[in-house]
This record gives sequence, structure tokens and C-alpha cells, in this order.
Amino acid sequence: MTDVKSTNQKRILAVYAHPDDECYCSGGTLAKYSAMGAETTVISATKGQAGQINDTRVATRNTLGTMREKELYQSCKQLNVHHVECWDYMDGALKDADWDQLVGDVVYAIRKYRPHIILTFGMDGAYGHPDHIAIGEATTEAFVLASQEEAYSEQDLPAYAPDTLYYAYFPSRQTLLLNQLANWLVTMKDRFHANLDFVHGLSLFAEESTMLHYANDFVDVRWYPPGFCIVEQGEIANDLYVILSGNVEVKQEDKNGNLTHIVDLTMGEFFGELGLVSAHHMRNAHVIAKDSVTCLKFSPGEPTKFAGRGENAVESSSYTSSSHDVNVGTATHVIDIEDYILHKIRAISQHRTQYPIHEDMFPRSMLVDLFGREYFIRVFPKYELATEL
Repeated sequence: MTDVKSTNQKRILAVYAHPDDECYCSGGTLAKYSAMGAETTVISATKGQAGQINDTRVATRNTLGTMREKELYQSCKQLNVHHVECWDYMDGALKDADWDQLVGDVVYAIRKYRPHIILTFGMDGAYGHPDHIAIGEATTEAFVLASQEEAYSEQDLPAYAPDTLYYAYFPSRQTLLLNQLANWLVTMKDRFHANLDFVHGLSLFAEESTMLHYANDFVDVRWYPPGFCIVEQGEIANDLYVILSGNVEVKQEDKNGNLTHIVDLTMGEFFGELGLVSAHHMRNAHVIAKDSVTCLKFSPGEPTKFAGRGENAVESSSYTSSSHDVNVGTATHVIDIEDYILHKIRAISQHRTQYPIHEDMFPRSMLVDLFGREYFIRVFPKYELATEL
């Protein structure tokens, strides 16, 4: 077995299920170690052909697999990955694949690239995805078998034993995307007005961020009829809204119940950020639907069925989070990727069929708070908490 004495001698193999897994699981880590001289390889077992199509201008069902494979190569270019393979297993059906062949293919890759370090999914599949679980199990089995000469002896490569195996890990976090957005919005000189592309990207960004525990928001799309009071003056400020369609009017109420019109807001505009960042965390005006209004709503938790309204209502979901409020749990390695955060975001942005975002959508400080660390569990050999692989 090779004695790894320095970073520039390391070879890292990341084995995942779909194009885009490489970004969220270990994009910053791959970019960081590539910059330090390590030789990096990414393998996706599928072309992601059963994934969502979030923009039919980019791909259709018949072209999605081809497009996502191209996106994988473009993503890995942003991460400075040296070798990329995209296999042809069926997306959504890895657990039903010929298991001996799948494990054998990973064994062959290990013997071909001779990595010191292997990265893959853990047995939780990040959030229970069957494909993630399957590739994690297959890679774990291959990690052991690759060193055994009698295993897959028909392969034309010698047996090889990697040094270490890591599972990508997504610890529970209490960071709220709504607070990050609110703090950003109030720094702007002029009121921010998003276009449809931004709102679309934000909704997908929020979905992925919460699913992988980068953020802990409850994100929902809500419809309100004309005249509905979406926000009431005096309420505790917990939620952030962005208007997807329709128009609202902001009105302030005096002690006699008289309403004064403040401003009208329309599609692409946020409301609720001022209350979230204020010292008293209170709403200073009503926000009322002028016509049929649909909003993307960010909340600190799923609302209860019995929550009261108004200034004196008891509100149990009030929550303020710290950007460092992270339960590392069973992670053994925490990798600081702050200096490589834009590599990660640029890589994610290459996956246009899935995430129509780009690096300029959000401030760098917000991206660092959300994505500035990547977490791993060292499976073999066991190891204490560390900051380097």
C-alpha cells in the first residue's frame, strides 16, 4: 500500500449516483485538494436521466441523460477534477441493477485509478434516496474486494487496497435561509426586485438546501385571495415572502384603526425582511392581497393548524438561528472550503437542467455560511474529529 506523506501525493476517487452529487457532497473538497496537488476522479453511476426537468429550454425527457452527462463534465471542470466517468446505469433503479456487475465496476475503477481516498454516500443516502444508498453500499463492498486477488480476477488490473473510505455526511443544522436572505435584502440601497429566473432558481436552491440540511427552513408556496391579510401589523415576525404572482399593498394602522397606504408590491418583490431583522422582531404594517396572490414563503418551521393571528396571539415558532448552529453529530472530518466556495457554486450552476442558479445570485458571505464546510465520516480506518482528509 502506498505511504501517503503529503497532499500532492494523494489520489481521491469520488463515487456517486447522479450528476450533481459531486457538487453537494464534496465539490469544495475536490476543488481544494486538486488545488493542493491531489489527483481527483469523479464517477457518476447514472446519467441522471430520470431526474427533474426544470427548464425545457435546456432539455427534454429524451435528451436529459445526454445533457446531464455534459453538465457533469462541465461541473468537474469548475472543480479542477482530473478524471470523470459517467456510467449508464438506470437512474432511480440502482438498487435493482445487477449487483455483481455494479460492485465489479467500482472494483475496476479502484484498481484503475488506485486512489488513496474514496468518497461516497453513507448508508443513509443523505436523505434516504435509494440510488444514494445503493452506490454507497456497492462502493463500500468494492473498497474491501479491490484488494483481494481472487475477487473479479478476470479483470486485467492488479488488486489494489485504498487507504481510507469516507461517507459524505449532512449534519443537522439550524441555520435559516430566511434570515440569510433578510439580512442581505436590508443592506440594499434600493428595494430588490427579482425576475422570474431568480425566483425559479431561489425556489430550487431552497429545496435542495433544506433537503440536504444546509438550511432548516420550511419552504412552501401559498395562495391568498383578494383582501386577505397575509401579514398583520404587530405580529411576531417569523416568515419571509417573495411574490410569485399578483399584487399586494402595504398599509399601516393607527390606534383608531385607520389605515394609511404605504406602498404596493408586485411579482418578484420580497416582504417581511424588515420585521425579521428589527430589534423587536415585530411587523410594522399590514400586507394585504390586492388580487389573487401566490407567494413563496420561508418559515422557521411547519406552521401549526391552530396558530393565532394578531398582535396578542401566542406564537410558538419564533426562532433566531446562528450561522454556526451546527450539530456535527457523527462527522469525523470537517473540511473548511471557504476559499473554494465559488468553485462549488460554479459547479452547481453547470447543472442547468436541475438548478438554474449562478454565482452572482447571492452574496458570498451567505454562500459561505450555508456551504462553507463539508462533512465526512471516516469509515475505514476509524479516526477522531479532524479538519483534513
